[in-house]
Amino acid sequence: MVTLFYYGSLILMKLKLLSITALIISMLSGVWLYTHKQYDFKTVSGQSYQHQSLLGKVVVVNYFAEWCAPCLREIPELNEFYHQMPKDIVLFAISYDNLSNEKLAQIKSKYNIEFPLVSEIKEPFNLEKPSYLPATFIIKPDGSLAGQLLGEQTVISLNEATSPWLNN
Repeated sequence: MVTLFYYGSLILMKLKLLSITALIISMLSGVWLYTHKQYDFKTVSGQSYQHQSLLGKVVVVNYFAEWCAPCLREIPELNEFYHQMPKDIVLFAISYDNLSNEKLAQIKSKYNIEFPLVSEIKEPFNLEKPSYLPATFIIKPDGSLAGQLLGEQTVISLNEATSPWLNN
């Protein structure tokens, strides 16, 4: 009888330990899924990003508006920069105006914007909305602001602005 009680207690302890382990695993899985499904911003194409995932890269953020003629004139230069930039640089455009995803998709198509166009921002970039357009911000690999470029940019000016922060 004592042996049966001993084995019963042992089985009960193992079941409790198994239950606690399963609970811990499911909690950790939930936390992991929650943090990996969250995003700080999305692009028109549906790609989502977390600012944390951009650490280690030079981030170029270009503010533009459809009503801004210099903004539209610099799009071919931004397209060229986008296609030739090193893998440790990322480029995003943000509309100065609060536009729907559908309107942004139309603008992207109409003006042949080939780089990612941000459509939804949950957690803004660590920079202030510019007073003048076009405005381009350079964010260093550590996430801090390197500087702001005002006016139309060229491939050359963007390369010069980003090169100090690249790991050569």
